[in-house]
Amino acid sequence: MLEYNLPRYLPSAEELPDSDETPVDNELQELIPGLLKAILLILWSERMDWLFAIDMGIYYHPDKPPIVPDGFLSLGVERFYDEELRPSYVLWDENVIPIFVLEVVSQNYRQEYTTKLDEYEALGVLYYVIYSSRRRRKPHLEVHKLVNGKYELQEGNPVWLPEIGLGIGCERGNYCGVTREWMYWYDEQGQRYLTPAEQVKQETLRAKQEAQRAEVAEKRVQQLAEQLRALGIDPDNLA
Repeated sequence: MLEYNLPRYLPSAEELPDSDETPVDNELQELIPGLLKAILLILWSERMDWLFAIDMGIYYHPDKPPIVPDGFLSLGVERFYDEELRPSYVLWDENVIPIFVLEVVSQNYRQEYTTKLDEYEALGVLYYVIYSSRRRRKPHLEVHKLVNGKYELQEGNPVWLPEIGLGIGCERGNYCGVTREWMYWYDEQGQRYLTPAEQVKQETLRAKQEAQRAEVAEKRVQQLAEQLRALGIDPDNLA
């Protein structure tokens, strides 16, 4: 946790602006973190100790503007503390630094590899993840881990994040009807977790297969009953 040099009296989240009023300049900046959050909502549905926020301001000082990543994950915090939900993430209220921050590079470069990297490093964010599908010679996904106060680029796709218990990576898939490269969560063996739509499709297929198996079993029972009757045996008397 950071050692804060803050004023004695601090505003609450409700008293601070809940947006920097800067619109996203690419729809992917909402859809990519939105997909990651949607998967977590199913994967961690029984857990109430995490927050994945999208385009939410992180306040680290009351007199300075917030840092507003495209998405971030905090562990060990309340999912909800009232029905109004969080207007922003205030470090002196939460007392937990986000463990994972995501920036999606858009057509308008926003210093993701320079200023923002330094900011998250100074803040103490353990994992800083940058995604850019526009890169041609370098990997689209960069996972930086804070080691001895400095970020170190991690190798691989997906990259296992042991402190979170998940891997992060990217591959082609379909989300919201769009087939392209998306970011996903992975298990320790590198198997991708399904999206909500994929889980619905999988459950629908499983239910259909079970219904078909039940139908086949019922036909077999009927056939056996007919064979017994042909032999002069009443199957109802065999119970």
